Amino acid sequence: MTVLPPIIKPDPVPGSHRVLIRVSYDGTAYAGWQRQQNALAVQQVLEEALRKLTGEPIVVTGSSRTDAGVHAMGQCVHFDTHSRIPADKYAFALNTCLPPDIRVLAGMDIASDFHARFDAKGKRYTYRIHNAPHASALYRDLTAHVPQTLDFERMQRSLPCLLGTHDFAAFQAAGGTAKTTIRTLEDVQLAKAGDELTLIVKGNAFLYNMVRIIAGTMLDIGMGRIPEDAFRTALETGDRLALGITAPACGLELTQVFYQQPLIGQTLFGMVK
Repeated sequence: MTVLPPIIKPDPVPGSHRVLIRVSYDGTAYAGWQRQQNALAVQQVLEEALRKLTGEPIVVTGSSRTDAGVHAMGQCVHFDTHSRIPADKYAFALNTCLPPDIRVLAGMDIASDFHARFDAKGKRYTYRIHNAPHASALYRDLTAHVPQTLDFERMQRSLPCLLGTHDFAAFQAAGGTAKTTIRTLEDVQLAKAGDELTLIVKGNAFLYNMVRIIAGTMLDIGMGRIPEDAFRTALETGDRLALGITAPACGLELTQVFYQQPLIGQTLFGMVK
């Protein structure tokens, strides 16, 4: 069993108070969540809006570092500020400064030692697939287009072995920095409504590109490209080659982040685990 060093949270800004907001964004135009040197990221846009609003050089911390092209409905973000703006008014104030593809949905005061990333106890991701001969004109940026015929029942049968605690080493893309690859998945569901397929995955934490690898492998299973027991084989062997493709970023959404009570009020955020 891997023993991890204790998490050291950065100290809050002296004399400030901490605010937690929930952010939704269409990630199509951005190079991911995290601020970068040579590309525009969601974090940069949000920090610039906060500076315009408060006059302070605020640095925000997100619960998840979503990749380029990935979307979010429930990205949780904390920041320290000296501003007297009421926390529940940040959504209204920031949305006047933000582009239409980024929206703050709610805000609340939070304890000064709360950390949006390190205090997260779980996350739920949604992966959406448009399974039709032609791509959707309306939802092309929010779904992965798959024109091939998919065996829905075969894909469903392949998923249950992912539930529980496993070593998901094979499910991590190159460049991952996780100290351990042990993860616990509590829920894996696949639903179908017409041409739309929706994969929902809930777990305590995720490796780099883990959900997209699950989605891509499921699709390859549905097309008959790889065996139905590919997930089980990868869990048993740790072999990335047993799995399928990494599905496109456009189909992925960070849907929900979970925290323990009483850190986050269920009434405001609806994210208590």
